[in-house]
Amino acid sequence: MAREECKALLDALNKATACYHHLVLTVGGSADSQNLREELQKTRQKAQELAVATGGPLTTALRDKGLGAEERAEFERLWVAFSGCLDLLEADMRRALALGTAFPLHAPRRPLVRTGVAGSAAGVAARALSVRALRHEAERDFDVDDLRELEREILQVGKMIHDMEMKVNVPRWTVQARQAAGAELLYSAGASSAGFVSVEERTGPCDPSKALAATVFSAVLLVAVALAVCVAKLS
Repeated sequence: MAREECKALLDALNKATACYHHLVLTVGGSADSQNLREELQKTRQKAQELAVATGGPLTTALRDKGLGAEERAEFERLWVAFSGCLDLLEADMRRALALGTAFPLHAPRRPLVRTGVAGSAAGVAARALSVRALRHEAERDFDVDDLRELEREILQVGKMIHDMEMKVNVPRWTVQARQAAGAELLYSAGASSAGFVSVEERTGPCDPSKALAATVFSAVLLVAVALAVCVAKLS
């Protein structure tokens, strides 16, 4: 039961970490806005909550001396995947801090990344009068406060990684995968081939609709040629 719970939590953490990674890549670009910064804040906090919830059961299970060899090997694989998620999360949080500092929203020291996209003055005025823009105007210090909070959270994640490595010693190079390298790629290729074969089996060697269309086209072409010959003789 504990193993299935850890798997479910780790899957959720993996998705949250991947989502945060993609969001961080847009900071400082043409899609950067306070909405993005708020989404970044929510996503990283959710990822940290999932990390705390996942680390506890994993640590307890791996410190259990009565755990069987097969069960321990499975928990060690989960531990390695969990450590990778934490490392990626910490690296992306540091990247978000650097980009957020370089590209502040309301008092930029330098322009955002230029993409060649520009809008008219009317569009800018319409956005400025929107309710969301007015709400953001009242929260001009959001990005500054968020960067301070992000610095504290980076230290917390680093401390979490350090504490967990001190409690559980699982060298990553000693953990063996259950599948061969690239097995998921082979599975995807096999599924694609199977789908292609099934389409061929459904359509057959000769599609009746295509044959009928070819016959009609040939008949129309012959009539057109005959009319052209007749016109040429009459002229």
